[in-house]
Amino acid sequence: MASIKDTVLNDIENEQNKGKKEEKSKYEQALDLYNTEINEQEIKDAVKKIITEKVPENDNLEVKKFLLGSVELTSLHTTDTEEEILALTEKVNSFDKDYPDLPHVAAICAYPTFTELIAKTLEVDGVEITNVTGNFPSSQSRMEVKVAETSLAVADGATNIDIVLPVGKFLSGDYEGTCDDIHELKEACGEVPMKVILETCDLKNLSNIKKAALLSMYAGADYIKTSTGKEKAGATPEGAYVMCQAIKEYYDKTGIQIGFKPAGGINTVMDAIILYTIVKEVLGEKWLTNYWYRMGTSRLTNLLLSEILGTEIKYF
Repeated sequence: MASIKDTVLNDIENEQNKGKKEEKSKYEQALDLYNTEINEQEIKDAVKKIITEKVPENDNLEVKKFLLGSVELTSLHTTDTEEEILALTEKVNSFDKDYPDLPHVAAICAYPTFTELIAKTLEVDGVEITNVTGNFPSSQSRMEVKVAETSLAVADGATNIDIVLPVGKFLSGDYEGTCDDIHELKEACGEVPMKVILETCDLKNLSNIKKAALLSMYAGADYIKTSTGKEKAGATPEGAYVMCQAIKEYYDKTGIQIGFKPAGGINTVMDAIILYTIVKEVLGEKWLTNYWYRMGTSRLTNLLLSEILGTEIKYF
């Protein structure tokens, strides 16, 4: 049975092919429906205006609690051990008991080798198990390997999957190949929501960020995510603004809501408040739930707790 996204793409292809032979792929045709030529100074000015005029009103306890409940508590280290991941999971379990008046984190994000362990020990309802798959963080592997890793993660209990855009293919202009990879991995996910990490710092400019965001959504992304946290930079306000613009325009054109996850480089509570404010201003209240808005971070959780409780907390 065709998905809503497949139906939208087929409609685009059929409409644009009426009466002529079209050499562009259906994904390139989809891109043609949007303005992807970004004036970078205009984006910088728009972000500066939001930070100056809108951020102060969101620097409050209610927003900080919301942000805590949107955190995907992340451990993606080469040195991760079963004991460390188990301890992290137990912290999530105990937090729900120790701080019953605070929202628990939205997810635990780890490598798929730990999925079964997390699934067996996680006791808190509503906390997702996010896995990075598809040869994270480079996405440079044979498709059969990426599909197998993703399918096994879902079978082991992953309830969210994060994959990386094949950046090399995208930068070489192979948009169809880029989208085919994403689509195939979404097929492997089935009903499990899939985030596509754009790795915005490698995309060279904001126009490419918008193109990559739109292509990912048309190819099957349920969320788009800024960064792996493994490259030279992570989420930036300007990149987040453009991604949110793409989500809004895609929603207006298709009626399909796509989630947003900034990750990498979210080092302070104010960083998080700025990103929250951008989402609020560009996308609106409909996206301000801990389903549609996630943050990938490890260090931020204790910082948020400390500000919420008014004393230094080192819980996680």
